[in-house]
Amino acid sequence: MSDVFNRLSELLEQRKAADPSVSYVAKLYAKGLDSILKKVGEEATETVIAAKDGEREAVIYETADLWFHTLIMLAHLNIKPQEVLDELARREGLSGIAEKNARPQD
Repeated sequence: MSDVFNRLSELLEQRKAADPSVSYVAKLYAKGLDSILKKVGEEATETVIAAKDGEREAVIYETADLWFHTLIMLAHLNIKPQEVLDELARREGLSGIAEKNARPQD
């Protein structure tokens, strides 16, 4: 799985220097973080609706869109997918309740 994320991450980095008139990703970068976040939110909503409707293929399609736009967000913020995967690995085997309780309290 991380191979796909790594290849996409490299491609998304390249798109930072691409012409926004010919690259969808470059166009999103050019519009800035708010536009990227709006797109992530839209894709998250579409994923939830597909899941609620119980449409398996739609859930897969919309989740791919969500992950793709999340990767764009991460790239914009100079966060590598591996950093997120490392965090997931760190949490592996931890109780969700224990992990939440270990977080600093605000």
